[in-house]
Amino acid sequence: MTQAKNGDTVRINYTGRLVDGTQFDSSGSEPLQFTLGEGQVIPGLETHVEGMEVGTKTTVTVPADAAYGPHRPEAVVTIDRAAVPANINVDVGTRLQARTREGRPMQVTIIGVDDSSVKLDGNHPLAGKDLVFDVELVEIVQAA
Repeated sequence: MTQAKNGDTVRINYTGRLVDGTQFDSSGSEPLQFTLGEGQVIPGLETHVEGMEVGTKTTVTVPADAAYGPHRPEAVVTIDRAAVPANINVDVGTRLQARTREGRPMQVTIIGVDDSSVKLDGNHPLAGKDLVFDVELVEIVQAA
């Protein structure tokens, strides 16, 4: 059988879980399509799919450094509550778009709130976590 290789456009069914079994994502009813080698999915998943044969089902644990990277403490900041516009929801868990000092957009998650401050985490929500994927290579849509 043909194995998936760098440059191939593939379709996979997958379920992503944390090591404790908590599901965080899945391909749902439609397979996920991406091109191997283009960085469209996390590196550890891409590496795992490369070499798979169509119809193969496997499970892989992707370490944090091959997924969303380590949790970076320097990406957690506290700002004055007054710096957040009054119309913005500041509940813990709310995801917002902020701007870096250089003006680039970035996603942050509110992880703490009190009367005078808001604590923001600029890490990806899955940073620092090892991820487990059940993967099925459904199709090689276009070979390289």
